[in-house]
Amino acid sequence: MDQTKEMIVITTPEIVESPAQKVAFVHVNTPHAEIMQAMHAGLDELSAALKAQGVSPTAPWFTHHTRRPNETFDFRICFPVEKDVKPTGRVEPGVLEAARVVRTVYSGDYSGLAGAWGEFMSWIEANHLKTRDDLWERYVVGPESGAGPAEWRTEMNRPLA
Repeated sequence: MDQTKEMIVITTPEIVESPAQKVAFVHVNTPHAEIMQAMHAGLDELSAALKAQGVSPTAPWFTHHTRRPNETFDFRICFPVEKDVKPTGRVEPGVLEAARVVRTVYSGDYSGLAGAWGEFMSWIEANHLKTRDDLWERYVVGPESGAGPAEWRTEMNRPLA
């Protein structure tokens, strides 16, 4: 029996206004099997560029996906910032546009994210909400915090159409 399914915990979804955010990002398009390596490499590159430019993130990092992942992931690894970064390597300045979103927070190890997204999407469909193709995950508490996987928190967002 898959115990991960039993342990999926998301908060009751809510509709909120998400303000525009200036970001520094690295664009990644990678096969499903290589997501972790691509994520780590992109995050390392982005963090190093911010440090070299003396730019501090203003909030936790997130990934902004252009569409729901399938056999590939097409997304931007982002840090919210107060000022534009200078393009360097794959790092670029950008903006996460303001949007009205349906949001929930998943508690647990990243291996449960697919199940959490499934639960979240079922809730969205059951409530007859129409969403755009893009989505984002904000990693509010993760391994870098020193917390154990049971304490990790991932904010999940689907912009409304």
